Amino acid sequence: MRVALVERKLIGGTCVNAGCTPTKTLAASAHAAHIVRRAADFGIDTLPPTANMARVRTRMRQVVSASGEGLERWLEGMEGLTLLRGHARFVAPDTLEVAGIRLSAPRIFLNVGARPSRPDLPGVRDVPYLTSTTILDLDRLPRHLVVVGGSYIGLEFAQMYRRFGAEVTVVERASALLQREDPEISEAIRGILAAEGVAIRTAAKCIALAPGPDGVCVHVGCEEGAPEIHGSDVLLAVGRAPNTDDLSLEAAGLEVDARGFVPVNERLETAVPGIWALGDCNGRGAFTHTSWDDHEIVAANLLDGGDRNIGDRVPGYALYIDPPLGRAGLTEAQARASGYDVRVASRPMSRVGRAVEKGEAQGLMKLVVDAKSGLILGGSVLGPGGDEAIHGILYLMNAGAPAEVLGRSMPIHPTVSELLPTLVGELG
Repeated sequence: MRVALVERKLIGGTCVNAGCTPTKTLAASAHAAHIVRRAADFGIDTLPPTANMARVRTRMRQVVSASGEGLERWLEGMEGLTLLRGHARFVAPDTLEVAGIRLSAPRIFLNVGARPSRPDLPGVRDVPYLTSTTILDLDRLPRHLVVVGGSYIGLEFAQMYRRFGAEVTVVERASALLQREDPEISEAIRGILAAEGVAIRTAAKCIALAPGPDGVCVHVGCEEGAPEIHGSDVLLAVGRAPNTDDLSLEAAGLEVDARGFVPVNERLETAVPGIWALGDCNGRGAFTHTSWDDHEIVAANLLDGGDRNIGDRVPGYALYIDPPLGRAGLTEAQARASGYDVRVASRPMSRVGRAVEKGEAQGLMKLVVDAKSGLILGGSVLGPGGDEAIHGILYLMNAGAPAEVLGRSMPIHPTVSELLPTLVGELG
């Protein structure tokens, strides 16, 4: 087929340019600093580390450039594909205009991604602020970084900048970090960050920004602690908004929901025949892996005569603090709210030999099982390699295998994953 691929900015989108690739590269540098700082715990004498942020940023940009340039060369060399640079807007249900050129096609796929949200906080227009994208341009170390938002993006940046040597305070409006996780997971993550010196202010009901003597003053209005935090820089990490507001969707007969997402059915089809919405802009997943799975579903249905849909997939994701949190399926709270009678088992990382040996015994692992069918409903691994270990649970859930299959497996010793079968025997 002849294909036109339209990109208005950078090939690779959020993941390559402002998401996974740059942030995990920065996190690797922060981890190196953390290990050096802890060297004495392992019997190694060394000098305290100093982060050269200009060199850290250069390394990150080199990794990003290599990924983006590789993708661009691949696309430009693909037979039958034309790569167009520009901003696409609908002029009809089957027609887009890009830089004065009109393109008509029987099938149009929207995968326009998302951008950091700017919350409507008092004073937000009166101070300079960073987002998860603009902070990547920093080649200096903030003296005191105040992170507004205690969820996945905010916590990852909070830890890495603390490890680089900045003072860091996280401000969260809710009463706990990571509201979608079970309470013991949330508390364990808070403990991990606090142990590294990250200050955390939850239940911040009245967050407001104002210029301060050192940069920015953040009014928090918490139930406990000082009512103001004076920082040199503030990072707004309060979610992302889909890039759907300037595509002239109305010309195609498309509407968005209250949050700006393009509604789709289980096959990723929009309300207009011939138009699909994939990835961050459809509100059915906000990860690179969900976007990739969207494409596999659509490709299987259109090209292979398949009947795949997003209802078949098991949700999974990771929080990339260190140690990371790997998640699959439902939390215990979500399972109970869905009406399941559940059996639950958990084990602290302090009882996992591999974690103790590595000096990373913070966190826990947890398994949630349907008491009636024996099927695994969800799992969490917060600990060393948690983002990898969770796949043992994720794959069994995709296969529809009961928990007893996990319980009978023979894992490799010594690993973190070897304790997953043990959890099955401890289900209560």
